[in-house]
Parts: sequence; C-alpha cells; structure tokens
Amino acid sequence: MLQIVIAVIGKVKPPLTTLVLALLALVLFTAGSAALSQAAEPLGVPDREDIEYPDDEPPSDAELELGKTLFFDPRLSGNNRLSCASCHNPDLGFGDGLALGLGTQGNRLTRHTPHLYNLAWNTAFLWDGGAESLEEQVLEPIAARNEMSMPLDRLMVKLSRVPYYRNAFAKVYPEAGLIPETIARAIAAFERTLISDNSPFDRYMKGEPNAMSAAAIRGMKLFEGKANCIACHSGPNFTNESFHNLGLGDEDPARAAIVADDTLRGAFKTPGLRNVLLTAPYMHDGSLATLEAVVQFYNAGERKGATTSKLIKPLHLSETEIFDLVAFLGALTDPVIVARPEIPAGPDETESDAKHQ
Repeated sequence: MLQIVIAVIGKVKPPLTTLVLALLALVLFTAGSAALSQAAEPLGVPDREDIEYPDDEPPSDAELELGKTLFFDPRLSGNNRLSCASCHNPDLGFGDGLALGLGTQGNRLTRHTPHLYNLAWNTAFLWDGGAESLEEQVLEPIAARNEMSMPLDRLMVKLSRVPYYRNAFAKVYPEAGLIPETIARAIAAFERTLISDNSPFDRYMKGEPNAMSAAAIRGMKLFEGKANCIACHSGPNFTNESFHNLGLGDEDPARAAIVADDTLRGAFKTPGLRNVLLTAPYMHDGSLATLEAVVQFYNAGERKGATTSKLIKPLHLSETEIFDLVAFLGALTDPVIVARPEIPAGPDETESDAKHQ
C-alpha cells in the first residue's frame, strides 16, 4: 500500500500532492491502530480495584475464614485424606512439586497441578478452560472420581455434622445455607486473596530502578522483544488466557475436548508466571524440571504436529540471554504466606482427630 501511494505522489501535481499526503497519513494511522489493537497487553502491576466479585460484593472476613478452613479440610475428599491444600500446598507455590498430580487413592493424574496465584483476575480456569468461573473450578476436582472423589450431596451431609460448619454457613449465607454453591463461593473467596503483587518486578514498575538486577532488566527486554514471551504471557498477570499447542507431543486433547475443535487439539491455557520460580516442575504435563529447561525448550522452537502454535520457532538466544530471561522470571517472586487454620472437630472428634482423618 505504501509503495502504491508513493508512486501516485510522484505523478501528481500540487495541490493534489497535499491531498494524497493526507490520504497517506490516514492509511498509516489506520494500519498502526489495527496493529496496536492486536498487540499484547503490556506488562504491569495488578490492580486490585479491577477484581470482579460475585454480586459485586467483596467477601466478609467471616466468609474468607470459612473458605480458608474448607480449603485445608481433608473432609472434602471421599476418604478424608486430601484437602485442596494437599495439591495446592502454600509451601510449594500452591502446587504439589510433582510432575503429575495425585488422586485420593494415590492414582497418578494426567496433568500437572497448576498454581493458584492471582486467579482473582482470571476469566478461564483449568488447563483446558473447562471452568468459566473460579466457583465452578472449585467444585470440579472435589467431585471428580479420579481426584478428590467426594460426591457433592454426600459432602453436604458430611459438613453439616460439624458444628462449626453448620454455624458458619448459617451466619455467612443466611438465605442459602450449606449447599454446593456456597461451599464453592466460600473457597473461591479465599482463593481470590492469593495475590502476588509486590515482587521486584512490581517495585521496578512502580519506579524503583534498583528493585531488579541488571540481568533481570535485560531479561525483561528479551521477554518483551527477541524472545517474544509476551505474545502469550502478557498483562499484569503474565497470561493472555488463551490456548496454545506448544508441541510437547502428548495425546491429551486439551481445549479440543471442551469446544469440539480439532484445531485446538493439544492447546492448553497459558499459565500466569507470578511466583513461577516456586512452582516447578513446568508445563501441563510437568515434563520440564527447571526454568532454564523451559527457556531452552522455547529456544529450540521444535514444532511437533500440525496443530502446534505458529509462535513456536527457534529464538536463537545465547546462553547469556537464557540466563537473563531466567533472572527476569525469578524477579516475579513474591510469596504469599498463609497460616494454616485449625480444622474444626465433629461431634465425636477432637481437633487432632479432625486434622488427621
């Protein structure tokens, strides 16, 4: 288009030249605007004012305490052995440190346990995007037979036998009481508080020039430039919440099983990168043990299968550049410390009994 306009300018005479130049400016402005609209969301600091709560109401302290207690209570599993925190362990970056998660019977699951940081801003949940809300995501592993294996109707009966839960649900949800939806709402309310927003990166973005090391600053430039990590890991939480097949070569249908679209076979949700240093191993199958291995994987840019993302291509990063990228990823670290609550006892239990069910 630009060459055509230039050719036309060369053949016209004033005052038509002025008109043609104006048209050229309009063309370039329109093209530039279109490019910007498709650009990745800039990196930044999460804004807590942007969190959307159910019914536009932030949770009460009582609701948060109830959700936290449920999160750590092994009663939420069929055999009283697993709590949400068993797989999403605060001491392990709200993961489990395993390549693939474990179910209540010690059975190996098919995907890596994702972390829970900054889910308050998410719009798609689970590796395949199979849950559309945090509340929906909460209930799925509880009821799944290969995960916590706790039918929701049985769970309500189980929790109703515990005086603490009877009283807490009556207080927090006086109209609905103890039902699956309020169980999910309480746990989701707690999970929305797992916010990481004071890392060296955040402080650097707020104007502290020495908050990140020189290597991390160089890594940030690579992240946004040559390495093009920002194409998927964008915005304040380092995810575009889209789905991509990275060419790992396994048989998991991923997003294709949810939306019945074969072009999305093997496409998994882009995970956020906050506290990524704490959440090893990596990828949906836990196949890469270190951040350096992850960067080297992307640097190689090998495409496996027809549906592998076109973004996967050799990056030609040097060893020093790989080191700098890892340094930047380390600068996204801001651990969220959670004190474990006392697990409430049932009518014939001590608190010690409840804790060790």
